[in-house]
Amino acid sequence: MQTETELKLQAPDPVIAVAPEKAAGLVPISDEKKTRLEATVDSFVDDLLAQDANSPAFGKLVDEVTALGRREIAEAAQHSNRFLDRPVKAINAEGNIGKDLVALRRTVEDLDPGTDGRKLAPRKILGVIPFGSRANRYFDKYRSAQSHISGILDNLANSREELFRDNAAIDVERQNLWKTMEKLEQMIHVSKTLDAKLEAAAAELEVSDPAKAKAIRESALFYARQRTTDLLTQMAVSVQGYLALDLVKKNNVELTKGVDRASTTTVSALRTAVTVAQALTSQRLVLDQITALNTTTANVIDSTSTMLRNQTGEIHKQAASAIIPIETLKRAFENIYATMDSIDTFKMEALASMKETVETLSGEVEKSRGYIARSESAAQAQIKGPASTFKAIEG
Repeated sequence: MQTETELKLQAPDPVIAVAPEKAAGLVPISDEKKTRLEATVDSFVDDLLAQDANSPAFGKLVDEVTALGRREIAEAAQHSNRFLDRPVKAINAEGNIGKDLVALRRTVEDLDPGTDGRKLAPRKILGVIPFGSRANRYFDKYRSAQSHISGILDNLANSREELFRDNAAIDVERQNLWKTMEKLEQMIHVSKTLDAKLEAAAAELEVSDPAKAKAIRESALFYARQRTTDLLTQMAVSVQGYLALDLVKKNNVELTKGVDRASTTTVSALRTAVTVAQALTSQRLVLDQITALNTTTANVIDSTSTMLRNQTGEIHKQAASAIIPIETLKRAFENIYATMDSIDTFKMEALASMKETVETLSGEVEKSRGYIARSESAAQAQIKGPASTFKAIEG
């Protein structure tokens, strides 16, 4: 399984201090130049030895020794002044880049959806139904921060271009410094050769002309050695400045890499995170809706099954039980039996009454037969008409 490696800016090692005694020889000089320089020194020493130690010509030649390499040292010193000014510019530039990177980092951390899950957590109505609020506020905040991020990226792009221009100027500066160091190296070779030649000449004159030997040591040799020290010191400063420029250039390169990473990787990572968060938020909202819908569906099914179970039980219970309650049927039959018993009792009690009634009615009927017979006879007589004794005489 591959592990993701962390991106880090690797700062170059600090500049190593260069001692003056080690400064000589760092810049190579061709043998042809050395030969010409040594010939010039030989001619100068011969001319100096030919002069009287107390003559103006001798003093003039000593003044030349005193001024040896002065122009080269001044030229190198101008480069050194520019070296001192360049780190200040670099610090200011790095400070601005640092501020922009800090601002970008804070903005990215503030917008990182993974730092606080509640930023995208949806609120819920009654704790059940989700609806967007926090997520919408987060994405609105991200959209509002785009102008701020764009401003930071513009500043970083300008700083990066400034670093590129600074490195181009450093390359030119190092080329010019190298040429100056070549001149310093030549003057150091001249001063060292002159030192050796004057010391040897003074030793030779120690016996034949001690006064001149002393004058050479106290004036020409002293100033030649002094100029050698000055030249070596300036050479050490220039070499260290040359290395410092290389260090500044490497730092600028690393800074541009860091700015590129911040402008591309960091911002792209943020945008990817926001895009993924937006997609996941939408999915979460849909998932919550589906979960809520499934819960509602399950509740409906559960309640339906509960009602069906209860009602089915009641139906089967009702089906298993009689239509008319047993107690009701029992009371009904008891009422019927009581009614029948009452009827029987009534019949038994009515027999005697009915017998008496029958007997009474029979007597009355028998009594009424004579009346009925007489009434019937009268009725028949009326129908037939009265029997006339006298008949009418018909013509």
